[in-house]
Amino acid sequence: MINESLILQQLHDSKLREQAFTTIVREYQEPLYRQIRRIVLYHDDANDVLQNTFLKAWSAIDSFRGESKMITWLFRIATNEALNYLEKENNSTRMSEVEGSVASQLQSDPYFDGDETELQLQEAVSKLPEKQRLVFNMKYFQELKYEEISQILGTSVGALKTSYHIAVQKITSFFEKID
Repeated sequence: MINESLILQQLHDSKLREQAFTTIVREYQEPLYRQIRRIVLYHDDANDVLQNTFLKAWSAIDSFRGESKMITWLFRIATNEALNYLEKENNSTRMSEVEGSVASQLQSDPYFDGDETELQLQEAVSKLPEKQRLVFNMKYFQELKYEEISQILGTSVGALKTSYHIAVQKITSFFEKID
């Protein structure tokens, strides 16, 4: 864990700024990658979005005042970048093509090391509507608190709890059907 107050001080010192940002990249690239990957699904796309996330964060670092956690601020940027990427690339068509073949996509991915249950879970999650999928991924996989997700997505905690509950019901129903 990094000391955010120390990193913030270093970011405002021109001599230490790059070193501090490198620390941020090292600390947060893996959880950001996982979050982005659950949105865009493809490894190469996720890497592109991750790079864009850090570029945007670097250019906007002066606007970060530490009112939220650094990871929350970065998750918001990453989520927005991933959604923008999908919109720009017209991946809605791509998403519908992938929905039915999530298992084969993941099995062919050299970075996936899950088992059959994980494949089934990912397939169930891929069938969720976009907002439910985002909320489920952030709560279940990233273990973020509702308050953090609320800051990232700009949605009320109550709406997030409802979305998560409905997503869990749909995933449970998916698993009941395959038994």
